[in-house]
Amino acid sequence: MAAAGTAFALWQTSNKTAPAQRELAVTRGDIAVTVAATGIVQPRNRLEIKPPIAGRVEEVLVREGEYVRRGQILAWMSSSERAALVDAARAKGPEELKRWEELYRPTPIIAPIDGTIILRGAEPGQTFQNQDPVLVMSDRLIVRAQVDETDIALVKLRQPARITLDAYADKPVGGVANHIAFEATTVNNVITYEVDVLPETVPDFMRSGMTANVSFVVDSRRDAVLVPAEAVRTHEGRTYVLLPARRPEAKPTERTVELGLSDGRRIEVLAGLSDGDKVLAPLVVVPTRSSGSSPLIPGRRR
Repeated sequence: MAAAGTAFALWQTSNKTAPAQRELAVTRGDIAVTVAATGIVQPRNRLEIKPPIAGRVEEVLVREGEYVRRGQILAWMSSSERAALVDAARAKGPEELKRWEELYRPTPIIAPIDGTIILRGAEPGQTFQNQDPVLVMSDRLIVRAQVDETDIALVKLRQPARITLDAYADKPVGGVANHIAFEATTVNNVITYEVDVLPETVPDFMRSGMTANVSFVVDSRRDAVLVPAEAVRTHEGRTYVLLPARRPEAKPTERTVELGLSDGRRIEVLAGLSDGDKVLAPLVVVPTRSSGSSPLIPGRRR
């Protein structure tokens, strides 16, 4: 440190100029401290609708993306026996077909819950076994976010969150933390906890499997006095900023400040500055060999 200080002092003396500074404005606005995580859009409850018996699909009444109510008829199916009888009757003519269709009614497939059809796995005329899902439903889409163990203590239930889908980065969606896993997941020696984020409203463009970025709002302030982080300096436990000199021949003055929240770019000022004040921040200059500049970068924070 002594050698570096000596070198810097010699450089200042030889150049006869102080380190370059730039003026920044103190502003007023909102600030939030957030925890960032990535996640995947998934159904909160994914329900596969399977027929009770093997058979053939006669008619499908819904399409993917359609919202249905519990008890609603989604499709009509024939058992293997009914399908064989109806086909045989059809070969004998329309009257015989009508007779058997009235005697042997098709079986309805009913929606067991309120939700959205996210997969239509069968079409009319297709045969299937009773272990094959004909339709897949979701009661609601959520985002399952992976939060690092170092941040999980900051995430609480019902905490506000901001969801940004990679496919629709310009259309963020509000949400809340709905569930925090009790068991961790370890991938590549990184320990994370799964947090279910419930969107306030599910937009039409949200699809299962989309990648999302989630910001959990840990704390926030509205209409706060904000100073750029690069203008704040500390020395021997004291936090201060430099104010521009009022006259060309004068030196910048120091002012002690009391700080609050920080989002990494801006810091809340609790005392010492007002909206509209000007502060100085180091102007980082990258030295080159040809210019004879300092081997140190002026204004580097100590």
